[in-house]
Amino acid sequence: MRVKFNKDNALAMALVMPSILAVFIFVYGFIGWSARVSLSAWKGLLPDYTWVGLQNYRELFADPRFHIDIRNTLIFTVLFVGGCLVIGLGLAILLDQGLRGENFFRSLFLFPMALSFIVTGVVWRWLMNPAQGSRISGLNLLFDNLGLDFLINKWHTTPTWGIAAIALPAVWQMSGYTMALYLGGLRAVPESLREAARVDGASELQIYRRVILPLLRPVTLSAMIILGHISLKVFDLIVAVAGKQVTLDVPAIYMWTTTFDGNFYGRGAAIGILLLLSVAVLVIPYLYFTLRKEGR
Repeated sequence: MRVKFNKDNALAMALVMPSILAVFIFVYGFIGWSARVSLSAWKGLLPDYTWVGLQNYRELFADPRFHIDIRNTLIFTVLFVGGCLVIGLGLAILLDQGLRGENFFRSLFLFPMALSFIVTGVVWRWLMNPAQGSRISGLNLLFDNLGLDFLINKWHTTPTWGIAAIALPAVWQMSGYTMALYLGGLRAVPESLREAARVDGASELQIYRRVILPLLRPVTLSAMIILGHISLKVFDLIVAVAGKQVTLDVPAIYMWTTTFDGNFYGRGAAIGILLLLSVAVLVIPYLYFTLRKEGR
């Protein structure tokens, strides 16, 4: 079928063309420019586009610091995504029971999402103060007053596993958002399915396990994609809580220090391209299967 380019079509194209050009230049154009810089020897304030091929990438994967980045990212992603899914689903199931004051609790759980990671990081930096003795404060002081001394720890300053503590404020902030996703999925389940399961003698636990949870798989997948790409790009939360430390390093922080502190733009661009590819690995298959399903 041919599309007739009448006056209305021409006007519509004229209205959307500036946005299309802006996206093409400032998104895809800069992605292409970053890819070119990642293949160059640019180190210093003056541009140097000397072609070095994949040298920056080879040196990056051989760098022990980048190995720490990958390890920290994996730990943070598993704890962050897993914690948000479990807590979000639990809160959604509780709210789905017809709880009195549901609107209040739903708003209460969603409130942390309205904050930026910087604000969350500043607050949790005090809550996770690793100081002990006379300078004890935050959660450690709470544990001390409750007689739970075995829970007192050094939080993000703990060697090797300090990144696990950074997942706590991230889960606190995003579990309410996950709850909203799951609650929408629960409300979309027809009541007739639950009634049919009850008639067949299924308990409430069996209804959720055998009927509702399988129907929530698309919601779980969407939540995992959204939370996963957030975890891969985490930067501001870690800096706000603990600053830039090698033990808590992630690719985004490494990219910042390499590019703007060390002026090694070639390697910094290489880290940026790897971050883009890691996010694309999550997002593109999800978009493909989603659009394919909608097109049926």
